Amino acid sequence: MTDTISESPAAAPEPTSSSPGEPLLDVRGLVKHFPTKGGGLVRRKILQVRAVDGIDLSVGAGESLGLVGESGCGKSTTGRLISRLLEPTGGTIRYDGHDITHATRKQMAPIRTEIQMIFQDPYSSLNPRQTVGAIVGAPMEVNNINPEGGRKKRSQELLERVGLNPEHYNRFPHEFSGGQRQRIGIARALALQPKLIVADEPVSALDVSIQAQVVNLLQGLQRDMGIAFVFIAHDLAVVRHFSQRVAVMYLGKIVEIADRTSLYSNPHHPYTHTLLAAVPETDPDKASERTRVHAFGDMPSPINPPSGCRFRTRCPKAQDVCAAEEPPLIAVESLLAGHRVACHFPGPIEATARAEEAMPDERIEAALEAGIIEDPQ
Repeated sequence: MTDTISESPAAAPEPTSSSPGEPLLDVRGLVKHFPTKGGGLVRRKILQVRAVDGIDLSVGAGESLGLVGESGCGKSTTGRLISRLLEPTGGTIRYDGHDITHATRKQMAPIRTEIQMIFQDPYSSLNPRQTVGAIVGAPMEVNNINPEGGRKKRSQELLERVGLNPEHYNRFPHEFSGGQRQRIGIARALALQPKLIVADEPVSALDVSIQAQVVNLLQGLQRDMGIAFVFIAHDLAVVRHFSQRVAVMYLGKIVEIADRTSLYSNPHHPYTHTLLAAVPETDPDKASERTRVHAFGDMPSPINPPSGCRFRTRCPKAQDVCAAEEPPLIAVESLLAGHRVACHFPGPIEATARAEEAMPDERIEAALEAGIIEDPQ
């Protein structure tokens, strides 16, 4: 049976802070650089991949924050840093008032039960040699948790909660479809009743109809259990439906962050314009009236990102100041509270489109040669 994504605006609960004035998760200046080694007998560190290069974000209890951007922008690395599967190079991560940036394994043990992760690939994230019951019950076994009625009963309840049959307990992952495997991964993430789940593109590997079912399942879990989500995805339609706030990431930096209504109806960063313009429009009449903005060329290498604004090499609004100074992520007076943009020349999509039309001839010629824009003649 094909499921559809509900359009109810009250699908997710209003976020509440874990303590007065303090979010459940607070990230400041988060950095992750991966060293690259040279060849030869002595493999010396020569360069660094700047996957995440100083980002700030926060998530309240019960809130959902969407993280979007092109492949390679650092979204998944951010998710793994938040869940402490990777060691940060710099910055701070505070969870429920505690600094866990460089917490040891022993210090992280009680917090691990509260921060869980749903992985992108439902095929490689499950151990093919273990039964479903062993997979779902593993978190309880590792943390020495013995729920009332036993681990088997609790595991079967979780399977039923995510839409599977309790009798699936003794089956192996290869006996299930991709959507069913992702439900098993969700049941495993719920085993310890977490407060925060990092969902790393949980529906990108699934068919469209199955995506709707899984998204509705996650939304129901958030509504019923009050779980906070960091929802990582490249599908802006899914993010708009699921997340209350959305952060746009480009080349290791957050370039715009706002509540979903403000960001989708009134984006102000040129990169956000290009992402929204790339979303297919099913109505031909609306598609013909739509203002489109293009990002020229390819994303630069995170080993050697551009100076100043990292989007300037692809931006129709770029000027000399964009190369000289990195724009801070700050609020714009004309926008709603909480809407912040990292751009020297923020503006609505029409202004960006006009800037694109007024590009210097040499940039237009380069774009024509690359096939990014079409010759009007």
